[in-house]
Amino acid sequence: MRTFLTIVLFSLLFSSCATKKHTNLPYLNNPELQINTGGTVPTLNIFTPRKKANTKRPVLIFVHGGNWNSGSKELYGFFGRNFAKHDVVTVLPGYTLSPNADYDLMTQQIAEAIAWTQHNISTYGGDPSQIYLTGHSAGGHLISLATLHPKYGIDPNSISGIILNDAAALDMFHYLQNNPPTEEDNYLTTWTANPNTWKVASPIYFLGEDSPRFKIYLGSKTYQSIDTANRRFLEALQKFQPGVELKILDKKHVPMVTQYFWPWSNRYDEIVQFMTLSAAGE
Repeated sequence: MRTFLTIVLFSLLFSSCATKKHTNLPYLNNPELQINTGGTVPTLNIFTPRKKANTKRPVLIFVHGGNWNSGSKELYGFFGRNFAKHDVVTVLPGYTLSPNADYDLMTQQIAEAIAWTQHNISTYGGDPSQIYLTGHSAGGHLISLATLHPKYGIDPNSISGIILNDAAALDMFHYLQNNPPTEEDNYLTTWTANPNTWKVASPIYFLGEDSPRFKIYLGSKTYQSIDTANRRFLEALQKFQPGVELKILDKKHVPMVTQYFWPWSNRYDEIVQFMTLSAAGE
Protein backbone atom coordinates (compact mmCIF):
# COMPACT_ATOMS: atom_id res chain seq x y z
CA MET A 1 0.00 0.00 0.00
CA ARG A 2 2.82 2.40 0.90
CA THR A 3 4.55 1.64 -2.41
CA PHE A 4 1.32 2.31 -4.30
CA LEU A 5 0.83 5.69 -2.61
CA THR A 6 4.42 6.61 -3.34
CA ILE A 7 3.90 5.85 -7.03
CA VAL A 8 0.71 7.96 -7.11
CA LEU A 9 2.36 10.93 -5.37
CA PHE A 10 5.41 10.73 -7.62
CA SER A 11 3.19 10.60 -10.71
CA LEU A 12 1.20 13.65 -9.59
CA LEU A 13 4.37 15.59 -8.76
CA PHE A 14 5.97 14.74 -12.09
CA SER A 15 2.78 15.67 -13.95
CA SER A 16 2.64 19.07 -12.19
CA CYS A 17 6.31 19.81 -12.91
CA ALA A 18 5.88 18.87 -16.57
CA THR A 19 2.96 21.22 -17.11
CA LYS A 20 1.98 24.84 -16.60
CA LYS A 21 -1.42 26.16 -15.49
CA HIS A 22 -2.90 29.47 -16.62
CA THR A 23 -5.66 30.31 -14.17
CA ASN A 24 -9.04 32.07 -14.32
CA LEU A 25 -8.78 33.68 -17.74
CA PRO A 26 -11.90 35.68 -18.65
CA TYR A 27 -13.59 34.48 -21.82
CA LEU A 28 -17.07 36.06 -21.79
CA ASN A 29 -17.24 39.17 -23.96
CA ASN A 30 -21.04 39.48 -23.95
CA PRO A 31 -22.18 41.25 -20.74
CA GLU A 32 -25.54 39.47 -20.95
CA LEU A 33 -23.75 36.14 -20.48
CA GLN A 34 -21.70 37.23 -17.48
CA ILE A 35 -24.06 35.61 -15.00
CA ASN A 36 -22.26 34.28 -11.96
CA THR A 37 -22.58 31.37 -9.59
CA GLY A 38 -21.44 32.04 -6.05
CA GLY A 39 -20.45 35.61 -6.85
CA THR A 40 -17.93 34.74 -9.57
CA VAL A 41 -18.28 35.23 -13.33
CA PRO A 42 -17.13 32.08 -15.18
CA THR A 43 -13.53 31.91 -16.38
CA LEU A 44 -11.35 29.20 -17.86
CA ASN A 45 -8.08 27.46 -17.01
CA ILE A 46 -5.49 26.33 -19.54
CA PHE A 47 -2.92 23.57 -19.02
CA THR A 48 0.12 23.51 -21.29
CA PRO A 49 3.27 21.37 -21.46
CA ARG A 50 6.31 23.21 -20.10
CA LYS A 51 8.52 21.75 -22.80
CA LYS A 52 8.60 23.97 -25.87
CA ALA A 53 7.63 22.56 -29.24
CA ASN A 54 8.52 23.49 -32.79
CA THR A 55 4.90 23.27 -33.88
CA LYS A 56 1.55 24.17 -32.35
CA ARG A 57 -0.07 21.42 -30.31
CA PRO A 58 -3.61 19.99 -30.59
CA VAL A 59 -6.17 21.53 -28.23
CA LEU A 60 -8.77 19.78 -26.08
CA ILE A 61 -11.60 21.67 -24.38
CA PHE A 62 -13.08 19.75 -21.44
CA VAL A 63 -16.46 20.71 -19.94
CA HIS A 64 -17.29 19.24 -16.55
CA GLY A 65 -20.56 17.61 -15.57
CA GLY A 66 -22.65 17.84 -12.42
CA ASN A 67 -26.31 17.61 -13.49
CA TRP A 68 -26.19 21.26 -14.69
CA ASN A 69 -26.43 22.48 -11.07
CA SER A 70 -23.12 21.44 -9.52
CA GLY A 71 -19.44 20.93 -10.27
CA SER A 72 -16.50 23.20 -10.94
CA LYS A 73 -13.57 23.35 -13.32
CA GLU A 74 -11.28 23.47 -10.26
CA LEU A 75 -12.15 19.84 -9.49
CA TYR A 76 -10.60 18.63 -12.73
CA GLY A 77 -7.06 19.95 -12.68
CA PHE A 78 -5.87 16.33 -12.98
CA PHE A 79 -7.58 16.13 -16.37
CA GLY A 80 -5.79 19.21 -17.68
CA ARG A 81 -2.41 18.24 -16.25
CA ASN A 82 -2.51 14.69 -17.57
CA PHE A 83 -3.50 15.68 -21.09
CA ALA A 84 -0.86 18.42 -21.11
CA LYS A 85 1.62 15.73 -20.11
CA HIS A 86 0.50 13.92 -23.29
CA ASP A 87 1.40 17.03 -25.32
CA VAL A 88 -2.16 18.38 -25.62
CA VAL A 89 -3.04 21.98 -24.70
CA THR A 90 -6.10 21.56 -22.49
CA VAL A 91 -8.79 24.15 -21.74
CA LEU A 92 -11.23 23.84 -18.81
CA PRO A 93 -14.02 26.45 -18.89
CA GLY A 94 -16.37 27.10 -16.02
CA TYR A 95 -20.01 28.00 -16.61
CA THR A 96 -22.96 29.32 -14.64
CA LEU A 97 -24.98 26.59 -12.93
CA SER A 98 -28.71 26.14 -12.43
CA PRO A 99 -30.77 27.71 -10.88
CA ASN A 100 -28.82 30.84 -11.88
CA ALA A 101 -28.89 29.73 -15.51
CA ASP A 102 -30.88 27.48 -17.81
CA TYR A 103 -29.39 25.08 -20.36
CA ASP A 104 -29.47 27.78 -23.06
CA LEU A 105 -27.37 30.30 -21.13
CA MET A 106 -24.91 27.55 -20.16
CA THR A 107 -24.61 26.51 -23.81
CA GLN A 108 -24.09 30.10 -24.91
CA GLN A 109 -21.27 30.40 -22.38
CA ILE A 110 -19.62 27.19 -23.60
CA ALA A 111 -19.92 28.43 -27.18
CA GLU A 112 -18.16 31.63 -26.07
CA ALA A 113 -15.42 29.51 -24.48
CA ILE A 114 -14.96 27.61 -27.74
CA ALA A 115 -14.81 30.84 -29.76
CA TRP A 116 -12.37 32.41 -27.27
CA THR A 117 -10.14 29.36 -27.58
CA GLN A 118 -10.21 29.48 -31.36
CA HIS A 119 -9.10 33.12 -31.30
CA ASN A 120 -6.57 33.00 -28.47
CA ILE A 121 -5.13 29.52 -28.02
CA SER A 122 -2.14 30.08 -30.32
CA THR A 123 -0.78 32.39 -27.59
CA TYR A 124 -0.55 29.31 -25.37
CA GLY A 125 1.04 27.06 -27.97
CA GLY A 126 -2.20 25.52 -29.23
CA ASP A 127 -3.18 24.95 -32.84
CA PRO A 128 -6.53 26.67 -33.56
CA SER A 129 -7.01 24.36 -36.54
CA GLN A 130 -6.94 21.31 -34.25
CA ILE A 131 -9.58 21.92 -31.61
CA TYR A 132 -11.32 18.95 -30.00
CA LEU A 133 -14.13 18.98 -27.48
CA THR A 134 -14.95 16.60 -24.67
CA GLY A 135 -17.28 16.52 -21.70
CA HIS A 136 -18.57 14.19 -19.03
CA SER A 137 -22.30 13.90 -18.27
CA ALA A 138 -23.85 17.40 -18.53
CA GLY A 139 -20.59 18.62 -20.06
CA GLY A 140 -21.04 16.21 -22.96
CA HIS A 141 -24.47 17.69 -23.59
CA LEU A 142 -23.21 21.27 -23.54
CA ILE A 143 -20.28 20.80 -25.91
CA SER A 144 -22.46 18.83 -28.34
CA LEU A 145 -25.30 21.34 -28.38
CA ALA A 146 -22.94 24.33 -28.63
CA THR A 147 -21.38 22.80 -31.74
CA LEU A 148 -24.33 21.13 -33.45
CA HIS A 149 -27.08 23.75 -33.00
CA PRO A 150 -26.46 26.59 -35.47
CA LYS A 151 -27.90 29.25 -33.14
CA TYR A 152 -24.73 29.17 -31.01
CA GLY A 153 -22.51 30.31 -33.87
CA ILE A 154 -19.85 27.59 -33.84
CA ASP A 155 -18.94 26.31 -37.31
CA PRO A 156 -18.96 22.50 -36.99
CA ASN A 157 -16.20 22.37 -39.60
CA SER A 158 -13.95 24.35 -37.23
CA ILE A 159 -14.08 21.52 -34.66
CA SER A 160 -11.80 18.57 -35.39
CA GLY A 161 -13.63 16.07 -33.21
CA ILE A 162 -15.89 15.50 -30.19
CA ILE A 163 -15.28 12.90 -27.49
CA LEU A 164 -18.37 12.09 -25.42
CA ASN A 165 -17.80 10.56 -21.99
CA ASP A 166 -21.01 9.08 -20.58
CA ALA A 167 -22.79 12.15 -21.91
CA ALA A 168 -26.23 13.07 -20.58
CA ALA A 169 -29.23 14.71 -22.26
CA LEU A 170 -28.31 13.90 -25.85
CA ASP A 171 -32.05 13.40 -26.41
CA MET A 172 -33.68 15.32 -23.56
CA PHE A 173 -36.91 15.59 -25.56
CA HIS A 174 -37.31 11.81 -25.45
CA TYR A 175 -36.41 11.60 -21.75
CA LEU A 176 -38.59 14.45 -20.47
CA GLN A 177 -41.65 13.28 -22.38
CA ASN A 178 -41.60 10.24 -20.12
CA ASN A 179 -40.18 12.00 -17.05
CA PRO A 180 -41.55 15.58 -16.95
CA PRO A 181 -39.27 18.04 -15.15
CA THR A 182 -39.92 19.06 -11.55
CA GLU A 183 -38.14 21.33 -9.10
CA GLU A 184 -35.93 18.41 -8.10
CA ASP A 185 -32.35 19.08 -9.24
CA ASN A 186 -33.60 22.45 -10.58
CA TYR A 187 -34.89 20.72 -13.70
CA LEU A 188 -37.80 23.13 -14.25
CA THR A 189 -35.33 26.00 -14.24
CA THR A 190 -32.83 24.18 -16.43
CA TRP A 191 -35.25 22.78 -19.04
CA THR A 192 -38.60 24.61 -18.56
CA ALA A 193 -41.93 22.80 -18.91
CA ASN A 194 -42.13 23.39 -22.67
CA PRO A 195 -41.66 20.30 -24.89
CA ASN A 196 -40.56 22.51 -27.78
CA THR A 197 -37.71 23.75 -25.59
CA TRP A 198 -36.73 20.19 -24.71
CA LYS A 199 -36.34 19.40 -28.41
CA VAL A 200 -34.15 22.39 -29.26
CA ALA A 201 -32.07 21.53 -26.19
CA SER A 202 -31.33 18.03 -27.55
CA PRO A 203 -28.18 17.63 -29.69
CA ILE A 204 -29.53 14.53 -31.46
CA TYR A 205 -31.85 16.65 -33.60
CA PHE A 206 -29.03 18.74 -35.05
CA LEU A 207 -26.75 16.03 -36.40
CA GLY A 208 -25.85 16.35 -40.06
CA GLU A 209 -23.30 15.77 -42.78
CA ASP A 210 -21.04 18.51 -41.42
CA SER A 211 -21.05 17.26 -37.80
CA PRO A 212 -17.56 16.81 -36.36
CA ARG A 213 -16.21 13.29 -36.03
CA PHE A 214 -17.34 11.63 -32.78
CA LYS A 215 -15.76 9.19 -30.35
CA ILE A 216 -18.25 7.94 -27.76
CA TYR A 217 -17.53 6.33 -24.38
CA LEU A 218 -20.37 4.74 -22.40
CA GLY A 219 -20.30 3.07 -18.99
CA SER A 220 -21.89 -0.37 -18.87
CA LYS A 221 -23.19 0.42 -15.36
CA THR A 222 -24.29 4.00 -16.00
CA TYR A 223 -27.80 5.41 -15.51
CA GLN A 224 -30.45 3.94 -17.78
CA SER A 225 -31.36 7.39 -19.13
CA ILE A 226 -27.76 7.96 -20.27
CA ASP A 227 -27.50 4.50 -21.80
CA THR A 228 -30.74 4.98 -23.74
CA ALA A 229 -29.84 8.48 -24.97
CA ASN A 230 -26.36 7.46 -26.12
CA ARG A 231 -27.73 4.53 -28.09
CA ARG A 232 -30.37 6.73 -29.72
CA PHE A 233 -27.68 9.32 -30.50
CA LEU A 234 -25.42 6.66 -32.00
CA GLU A 235 -28.21 5.36 -34.23
CA ALA A 236 -28.89 8.88 -35.53
CA LEU A 237 -25.17 9.64 -35.94
CA GLN A 238 -24.44 6.48 -37.93
CA LYS A 239 -26.49 7.86 -40.82
CA PHE A 240 -23.69 10.39 -41.29
CA GLN A 241 -20.72 8.56 -39.71
CA PRO A 242 -21.30 4.84 -40.38
CA GLY A 243 -18.05 3.76 -38.74
CA VAL A 244 -18.66 5.27 -35.31
CA GLU A 245 -19.27 2.83 -32.45
CA LEU A 246 -19.77 2.92 -28.70
CA LYS A 247 -16.71 2.20 -26.59
CA ILE A 248 -18.29 0.38 -23.64
CA LEU A 249 -16.33 0.48 -20.37
CA ASP A 250 -17.10 -1.61 -17.29
CA LYS A 251 -17.81 1.41 -15.09
CA LYS A 252 -20.53 3.39 -13.34
CA HIS A 253 -21.23 7.01 -14.22
CA VAL A 254 -18.84 8.84 -11.87
CA PRO A 255 -15.87 6.50 -12.42
CA MET A 256 -16.16 7.31 -16.13
CA VAL A 257 -14.52 10.65 -15.31
CA THR A 258 -12.49 9.81 -12.22
CA GLN A 259 -10.56 7.26 -14.30
CA TYR A 260 -8.71 10.24 -15.77
CA PHE A 261 -7.13 10.89 -12.38
CA TRP A 262 -4.57 8.22 -13.23
CA PRO A 263 -1.93 9.41 -15.74
CA TRP A 264 -1.57 5.85 -17.06
CA SER A 265 -5.25 5.47 -18.01
CA ASN A 266 -5.67 3.97 -21.49
CA ARG A 267 -8.09 6.78 -22.30
CA TYR A 268 -5.22 9.22 -22.83
CA ASP A 269 -3.56 7.16 -25.54
CA GLU A 270 -6.92 6.37 -27.14
CA ILE A 271 -7.97 10.00 -27.35
CA VAL A 272 -4.58 11.18 -28.58
CA GLN A 273 -4.77 8.51 -31.27
CA PHE A 274 -8.27 9.73 -32.19
CA MET A 275 -6.83 13.25 -32.55
CA THR A 276 -3.94 12.01 -34.70
CA LEU A 277 -6.20 10.04 -37.02
CA SER A 278 -8.69 12.92 -37.28
CA ALA A 279 -5.90 15.37 -38.13
CA ALA A 280 -4.76 12.97 -40.86
CA GLY A 281 -8.31 12.67 -42.18
CA GLU A 282 -8.52 8.98 -41.41
